[in-house]
Amino acid sequence: MDEVGEGAFDELRPLLFTIAYEILGSAADAEDAVQDSYLRWRDTDPATVEYLRPYLKQIVTRQSLNRLRSLSRRREEYVGNWLPEPIRTEHDASHDVLLAESVSMAMLLVLETLGPTERAVFVLSEVFGHSLIEIADMIGKSAVTVRQIAHRARAHVGDRRKRFEPDSATSRAVISQFMLAARTGDVHTLMDVLAPDVVQLTDGGGVVTAARRPIVGAAEVAKYLIALARGPMAEMTYEYGTFNALPAILCRSTADGRLDTIQMIELTDGRITGLYAVRNPEKLRTTEVVRAIQRD
Repeated sequence: MDEVGEGAFDELRPLLFTIAYEILGSAADAEDAVQDSYLRWRDTDPATVEYLRPYLKQIVTRQSLNRLRSLSRRREEYVGNWLPEPIRTEHDASHDVLLAESVSMAMLLVLETLGPTERAVFVLSEVFGHSLIEIADMIGKSAVTVRQIAHRARAHVGDRRKRFEPDSATSRAVISQFMLAARTGDVHTLMDVLAPDVVQLTDGGGVVTAARRPIVGAAEVAKYLIALARGPMAEMTYEYGTFNALPAILCRSTADGRLDTIQMIELTDGRITGLYAVRNPEKLRTTEVVRAIQRD
């Protein structure tokens, strides 16, 4: 493979990673799927590839589907709440609202309830804008079958989809209030910024201490957060970031600067509706890498 060929692949790498990540929900597995796609392409005679972009999108889709099928059993046996591996995104990632929603924690958790083929069809159709005929060729099924799969997937996601609001200056102000209230034990302010039906999910993977079930409701979430702030999180330092196109708080050990937790925050109408805390160290290994996400 010459430098020109490698350059063409690298130019498409963010797009291929985004497709793989949305199908897999794991940055590490998405990177592996992209690398496997590169190796397959490298061994292909360039003269047989008429259009590079659709060819590589087909390969990475099939690689991702194969990986997802093998991952399903591992996720069924996961200890506690399973959350997608967070990816650090640019602060302005939410300028494309459809793309931002597609990598949000809430949407990725909905996609997790689809079967592998349904998930791939939904992502390729609704996020990347492929026709059902194109998708049929990409996944190796008939157009009639893909049309049926797409109908089921859209209905399934539509019934479970949460309203998505992109990151904004307002959300940052609310998060500042939230952080101060949690650290000072101000229950009244916490109850003001938390939606009544707020849900806190924490992923420790059975490796570190974490709540193994969802915590539901403003009162229960407030109590949980204040207990954390006064206990194991008291000696942490905090910084803001953007992960999965959502505002996030990074908690680090004051002793060695080690990243302990990424808490992603979902807001609707100025109140916090979802909190997604990832503590599993295996999911925090590449969080310093800023991921460029693309859908065209």
